[in-house]
Amino acid sequence: MNKQRLITELQSQGLRLVDPSVGASGRKGGAGPSDHKAVTVGDTTVMVPIYTGTASQSPFVLETSESETNQGSTLVRDLQPLAPITFPEQPRFYDLTTADGIPYRHIALLHSHDVLATTVLQTCRRYRNPDTVCQFCAIEKSLDAGRTIARKTPAQLAEVAAAAVELDGVKHMVMTTGTPNTADRGAAYLTECAQVIKARVNIPIQAQCEPPDDFAWFERMKAAGIDSLGMHLEAVDPQVRARIMPGKAEVPVDYYFEAFAAAVPVFGWGQVSTYLLAGLGDSLETLVEASDRLINLGVYPFVVPFVPITETPLANHPAPDTDFMFSLYQKVGAMLKAAGMTSESINAGCAKCGACSALSTFEK
Repeated sequence: MNKQRLITELQSQGLRLVDPSVGASGRKGGAGPSDHKAVTVGDTTVMVPIYTGTASQSPFVLETSESETNQGSTLVRDLQPLAPITFPEQPRFYDLTTADGIPYRHIALLHSHDVLATTVLQTCRRYRNPDTVCQFCAIEKSLDAGRTIARKTPAQLAEVAAAAVELDGVKHMVMTTGTPNTADRGAAYLTECAQVIKARVNIPIQAQCEPPDDFAWFERMKAAGIDSLGMHLEAVDPQVRARIMPGKAEVPVDYYFEAFAAAVPVFGWGQVSTYLLAGLGDSLETLVEASDRLINLGVYPFVVPFVPITETPLANHPAPDTDFMFSLYQKVGAMLKAAGMTSESINAGCAKCGACSALSTFEK
């Protein structure tokens, strides 16, 4: 089985761990990727679902024995060994606490093997209301479980970022946020945080938020040191959006595209991205057409298989079919290749990391 197909199947079907203690710990709840574990297949690190209902039925199993080391683990399907598999080491910065006594891992986490990720505001104006909550979202689950804090201060973020770079060689940083009850939709706080982080450590930063009311925020974000921007559609079809994310759907798709058109000249061609969660209900044609429109604007369409997260309204929603994802990757990958747009050229962020998707393997 080639690597493209293997990663596509793993991310759609998940991985069963006979011994959940093997390798680096996975993540339950919180802002995505949730219910995942970082695994390295060959020379490629990807985020694979392990705590989902789909993963519990996966044909992929991690085979290891008491005598085997982490490096001796094997990915097995139907009793057939497929590939050696390893796990990124737990980062050293996880052992530290901030000057004000907060564990570093409550401030930011390692994603994949070299990305620092944080949710600067762990609450969202839409989350507690069943009429507005995104049905796939688990942003406040980790807060409820005591694994994070509601608001990370700029000073805390700067302290942790500096340590992650020095101790663990982290290469870039992702800052996302729950949507506050302000017209800037989080852009203002992301700007404040970036300015303090960049004054402490030179690390490329991607910020993620909903499109703000005033596109002048893009210039302010860039001036503060934000290198790339994510504004995530998740779904494209208005009916799907209204059903899956009723509150967020109040911000129309057309407004997102206005924001994309305004942001690209500020951050640069290919430095603005958006998540497209395949499997929520959008057809293959809808996702391909949206990706084409985005690429023509200079926006990277980060196509990711939907992962049904436990204890959310979509916990039992099926993960997307592997053949669907493979076809989608082929079509979007071909468009990216034709445009000369690659994840590798993005300064920072989820699409640059690429671990939640197999898309980057289809770009070349």
